[in-house]
Amino acid sequence: MTLPYTQVPCIVLGLETQIGLGLVRELGRAGVKVIGVTHSAHDMGLRSKYLSESHVVPHRRNPALLQRLQEIARSHGGATLLTVSEVNLKWLAACRDELGAALDPLRLVVPQSRQLALVLDKEKTLALAQEVGVPVPQTCLPSSASDPSLNRLRFPVVLKWADPEKVTSLLQAAGLPLHKAEFAMDLRALQQALHRYDGVGQWPLVQEYAPGQGLGQFFYMHRGQALRVFQHRRVAEWPPEGGYSSVCDAVLLTEHTELQALSLKLLLAMQWEGVAMVEYRHDPATNRSVLMEINGRFWGSFPLAVHCQAGFGLLSHAVGGVRQVPPLPAPRDDLRCRMVLTEVKRLLRITLRPHQIKDPMFKVRPLHEWLRFVGDFFKPNVRYFLWSLDDPKPWLADAWGMVKKAFRR
Repeated sequence: MTLPYTQVPCIVLGLETQIGLGLVRELGRAGVKVIGVTHSAHDMGLRSKYLSESHVVPHRRNPALLQRLQEIARSHGGATLLTVSEVNLKWLAACRDELGAALDPLRLVVPQSRQLALVLDKEKTLALAQEVGVPVPQTCLPSSASDPSLNRLRFPVVLKWADPEKVTSLLQAAGLPLHKAEFAMDLRALQQALHRYDGVGQWPLVQEYAPGQGLGQFFYMHRGQALRVFQHRRVAEWPPEGGYSSVCDAVLLTEHTELQALSLKLLLAMQWEGVAMVEYRHDPATNRSVLMEINGRFWGSFPLAVHCQAGFGLLSHAVGGVRQVPPLPAPRDDLRCRMVLTEVKRLLRITLRPHQIKDPMFKVRPLHEWLRFVGDFFKPNVRYFLWSLDDPKPWLADAWGMVKKAFRR
């Protein structure tokens, strides 16, 4: 007889970020026994009161780590396994492909390798999105710095790698940094940037610049249905020109409904199972949205979903691991969530070093940014990525780590 999902332990692999901490808190508050596994004794997630037990394992993505995870699961009569990083997801998906039932009693809750490879390759993601009618920015993958297709682009443009992990070693061998995004205002500037990669023999995607703010739509997919939908908009990002959320707001599900339907259509075309974030750039001035990427994993602003009781971690454990659908309340849509230390870093750049902001279209408004930053401390609907009154030790550990790092410098 299958045990209720609350009686099946869940192993969370990776506790160094707010994402892993959010998983631990969400599962623990739901009554699930949470077992933390990480590589460093300094990881803040180890301090959460919602961990039933923890293990610091030095091995990374090798048979020794897998064996240790199986031993932990076996000692509890079986356990599900959730993880955060893409490299861990790829490794575990490959382990499942190779070992299959031999992984028992460890139940891996990770995407299939084929679907994961699809979302990790931006070029393939955008091509499929176009097929199903999802709006995408004008994009080309040049074969050289003089590729004729570059003449048809609308400027300004952004350069980004289709699959950063695949080119990291090539760039390192050539002594080149991996840029998450570069900006070019005209064809000459674009060709100069692309010439840098002539010796590598591979070139980044070139994409039209999309103004606006980040809009994330989140789904839990199971057998062709979305069991859960949630969405947020980015209020502030690090770095300021675009990256990950330092402040984000939950958004009513009655907004962007047509875009939700297209996102769902895209995930169905991928035959996606589990959690996914479909990320757009939305321009409120024109109401135009274009697809940026899909994250087939728990995302950086996951704590907002936790505070809003969206239940994506619990669904992953209960549905993906135990095949039971837990009862969930309607998610809240009135909260803001923020990462204060990242906000401070962002404000210092905007105020003191605006010349380091790469996006030439970014509006530098220090007074506006500082007023919003201070005002958020007094709003009752604001929550925090790390700080939680019922679980303060992870925040204290992270703050102390920051202090020690500052003294070492």
